[in-house]
Amino acid sequence: MMASVMNSMLLQSALEKLGVQTRMQSAFVLPEVAEPYSRPRAIRHLEKGKVVIFGGIVNADVLLKGTNVDGVYDCHSDNGSAILDHISFREVGSIGITSMDTMTITYCEENTIPGMWKKLEDAPLAVSESQIDRVSNC
Repeated sequence: MMASVMNSMLLQSALEKLGVQTRMQSAFVLPEVAEPYSRPRAIRHLEKGKVVIFGGIVNADVLLKGTNVDGVYDCHSDNGSAILDHISFREVGSIGITSMDTMTITYCEENTIPGMWKKLEDAPLAVSESQIDRVSNC
């Protein structure tokens, strides 16, 4: 989980170098690094046009995983490049998908938080309720 905080710090730094206003929030108490997680405060930042970066696990409806690929690939398919539309967290572990750390997968599974893997350059800034419902029903 601390790795996600460190990655969030790097992302924040990179975005700010590009002139993007950002705020980082974390469920961990890290006052010199991030604001404490607050949904209302995050919404206010978004309304002001700022990018909000979450480090560590927070209370969320869906986990968005930004990667360098456009989904979760089935490495056991005939050509190794079939994108899986739906997969359970249990299946992620059993077929050996390594695009997300096991701690996060376990947390999401235990708390019934669905996940979406998206190519970072294509990742949505927001996810609609219908998209969450579609993922939740996997």
